[in-house]
Amino acid sequence: MTASDPANLDEDLEVLAEWLASAEVVAPFTGAGISTESGVPDFRSPGSPWLANRPIAFDAFLASAEARREAWRRKFAMDDLYAGATPGRGHHFLAGLVAAGKAPAIITQNIDGLQQAAGVPEERVIELHGNGTYAACLDCAERQELADIRSVFEASGLPPACPHCGGMVKSATISFGQALPQQALQRAQALARTSDLFIAIGSSLLVHPAAGLPVLAKRHGARLVIINREATPLDDIADLVFNGEIGAICMRLVELSGDAGRSINYS
Repeated sequence: MTASDPANLDEDLEVLAEWLASAEVVAPFTGAGISTESGVPDFRSPGSPWLANRPIAFDAFLASAEARREAWRRKFAMDDLYAGATPGRGHHFLAGLVAAGKAPAIITQNIDGLQQAAGVPEERVIELHGNGTYAACLDCAERQELADIRSVFEASGLPPACPHCGGMVKSATISFGQALPQQALQRAQALARTSDLFIAIGSSLLVHPAAGLPVLAKRHGARLVIINREATPLDDIADLVFNGEIGAICMRLVELSGDAGRSINYS
């Protein structure tokens, strides 16, 4: 369908509020657009700093110590750009859905950890692309803290090695060419199949297999709602589409939800 007309925005949001109130299982799915309000840059906007600090492909990371050094340089350069970012209105809105028992978990393509910072328990955030707030050994999977890695890296200029087994250490994100974590993908697919309301927020819905989740939910009978700044390839199969600033749309939805919105306590 076409995006909601601004003149009918409140009317369409009231419909969504009714769907939220009646839904038994809501499946929220988030992309980079939910975090731009927090100061975290997305990947595709013109002038995005990710264009100057593109993540190193996984095969290159494995093959070359120089590529690993560059990967860590770019990682810390990007971290510095949004150091101190805090959850935005969209994150708090979804945290409220989890707290109210409406959403069993939140599926995310994001690596910033802001959904957890908004109060959602770690085990209820399904991270399809990993997490950029820590690192892990590729051999023994031992978690490594970024502050420790950075101090050693900046002192030596060498890519970090695992202090436990000597293996390669990498940010706990999923790089281009690296397999998605199968357990996370399976959890996401199960939630999509069992949901009766699937809400995609801030995702371009271009990256697969994650972009297939809304289609899976729709095929299993869920209503599909898309909230994004721009149009997506799945707008035509959605039941409602909202284009605009995500935080503002989420907060207006809360305002229009009346008693239901207050009981969910989105912020």
